[in-house]
Amino acid sequence: MRYSRQNKILDLINTYEVETQDRLVDLLKKSGYKVTQATISRDIKELQLIKTLSPSGRYKYTVGVSQDLPLSDRFVTIFKETIKTVGSSGNIIVIKTLSGCAAAAGEAIDTMNFPNVIGSIAGDNTIMLVVNDPANVPALVNKFTEMIK
Repeated sequence: MRYSRQNKILDLINTYEVETQDRLVDLLKKSGYKVTQATISRDIKELQLIKTLSPSGRYKYTVGVSQDLPLSDRFVTIFKETIKTVGSSGNIIVIKTLSGCAAAAGEAIDTMNFPNVIGSIAGDNTIMLVVNDPANVPALVNKFTEMIK
């Protein structure tokens, strides 16, 4: 439930200008999550959310992981604990996750900056990675498989 909730938080802050924890609690409750402000406070810390100035001139929550910093242990844990299967066809890798966890696992993959990955798309429980050359797919599949063991 925690991973699903945290994934929903990431989705909500990307969709709305969430300025306060109370607003985040309200949005989560409308999405079917029973949460308290204390739970949200812990989630914000674990997800390393920060407030940044939005185009509208208000401060909102955003993901605070910088490309220059080491990958958050949280994202690595989410990746390892939510991936169910890894498969491929041609230059495409398909990763199946627990329901509601693909966006968070996809963020982890994007943050790791794997060479040869052109781009990624995440749905509810599936991530699709496009690789620059089919010859590079087996090494990436092996890397992902090793990471979840």
